[in-house]
Amino acid sequence: MAAFTVPAIILVCLMMYVPFVLSGYYSLTEWNGISKAVKFVGLANFKTLFSQGGDFLPALWFTAKYTLFFVVLSNVLSLALAVMLTRKFRGANFFRGIFFIPYIMSMTIVGFIWKFIFTSGFEKLYEATNWSVWNLSWLGDTGLVFFSVVLVGVWQSLGFYIVLYIAGLQAVPKDVLEAATVDGAGRAQTFFKVTLPLLGPSFTTCIFMSLTNGLKVFDIILALTKGGPGTASNSVTLQIYKEAFTNNNYGLGSAESIIYFLFVTACIKSLQQKGG
Repeated sequence: MAAFTVPAIILVCLMMYVPFVLSGYYSLTEWNGISKAVKFVGLANFKTLFSQGGDFLPALWFTAKYTLFFVVLSNVLSLALAVMLTRKFRGANFFRGIFFIPYIMSMTIVGFIWKFIFTSGFEKLYEATNWSVWNLSWLGDTGLVFFSVVLVGVWQSLGFYIVLYIAGLQAVPKDVLEAATVDGAGRAQTFFKVTLPLLGPSFTTCIFMSLTNGLKVFDIILALTKGGPGTASNSVTLQIYKEAFTNNNYGLGSAESIIYFLFVTACIKSLQQKGG
C-alpha cells in the first residue's frame, strides 16, 4: 500500500518543498530571474529589507490590517446572515444561492466588476441622488482605498462562510434548544449561551480559513487597484510579485517571501498556543 503513496509524495515535494528550498537559496543571491549569472550576496537582501524598508514593511502593515478587518467582518456578518437564513421564511433557499454566487466567481472578475461600480456606478448614483458619499474617490483616496478593498473581499467571501455556519447551526441538537426554552431562556440567551458554544468547530474552521484568505490576498487587489494609489493598497503578496517579476529582482523578492513565511508561521503558532 505504501507504494501507492510514492507518486503523491514526489508530486508534493516537486510542487511545494523544492520551490521553497530554491526560494531560500535565491534569497541569498542577486539575480534577475532570467540570466544564468547568479551572484551570491549572503544576507544582503535581508539587511536591505530591514534597513531601507522600501515598500515591503508598509505592505506587511497593510496586509496585517486587511487580515484583521477581513477575519472579523466576514465571520460576524456571515454568522448573522446564517442565523437569519436558517429561519423558515419564503425565499430562504433563494437568498442562500444569491449570497453564494460571488464566491464561485473569479476574484479577478469580482475586482473588475467592483472597479466599474466604484467609478461609473457611483457616479451615476451621485447624479441621481446628489449624495456626497457617492462622489468620493473610493479607489483614488489613500484613506478610503483600504476600506474599499476590505468591502470587496468580504462581499466576495460571505457566501462560503454562510454555508459553513448554516451547516453548524443545523447540527445543533433541537432537544438542547427546546430544553433551554423550557427553562425560561429567551431567544438571545439561547443563542449566546447554547448555540454559540456548540458552534466551536464551525468557528475554528471559518476563522482559520478567513485568516488564510486574508493573508494571501492578491488577485482582487491586482484587479481593483494594482496596489495604488501609490502603494496605499499594496499587499505583501503583490509586493513580492512586483519585486520579482516587475522589478526583476528575484533575490530580494525571494527574501521578502521568506520573511513573510516566517511572519505567517509565527502568527499561526501564536493562535494555536492561545487556542490550546
